[in-house]
Amino acid sequence: MPSSRRKFLTGAASAAAGGSLVQASVGRAAEGLQKSANSAGEPLRVDPIGRVEKTGTSVCIRLAEKYAAGLLGLDQWSHVNVLWWFDKNDEPAKRAILQVHPRGNPANPLTGVFACRAPVRPNLIALSTCRVLAVDGNVVTVDQIDAFDGTPVLDLKPLSPPDLADGPIRVPDWAGGGRQQPADS
Repeated sequence: MPSSRRKFLTGAASAAAGGSLVQASVGRAAEGLQKSANSAGEPLRVDPIGRVEKTGTSVCIRLAEKYAAGLLGLDQWSHVNVLWWFDKNDEPAKRAILQVHPRGNPANPLTGVFACRAPVRPNLIALSTCRVLAVDGNVVTVDQIDAFDGTPVLDLKPLSPPDLADGPIRVPDWAGGGRQQPADS
């Protein structure tokens, strides 16, 4: 981890140490996680902080009002990573699927769910990187997101240059036609 990022994270952890945790009632998206346990043997808890809203050509992430203060400064970032829940696939049978033909195309090779972005997986956490267009109150307007209207949002994290890969990015043939992607594309 680059030292500037380490200092930032250490400073943020120190600042957060005096704060309190805000817990919301468990949403439908987190019910399946409650049965799991963390390293201390306590149940894991994941609560949605908001929802995706798609109306016409507008795409917004609307947070619960109590989380609006957490958006302070997000408008200074060009992109945000949105962690959301594949709520339309939250069924025990779909969580048990570990191999798929990516993109639902049988012509693509059988691939493990951790080697593709399939919506079926043991934990239904999804990630989309979105361009931030505006932040107003508890609403973040973004350019696009590959989630449905009403999808539960779990977290937002700004995309920071240290998060980007060093060097060329390699993808399998089915994902990019075998083209090698330079790190800056």
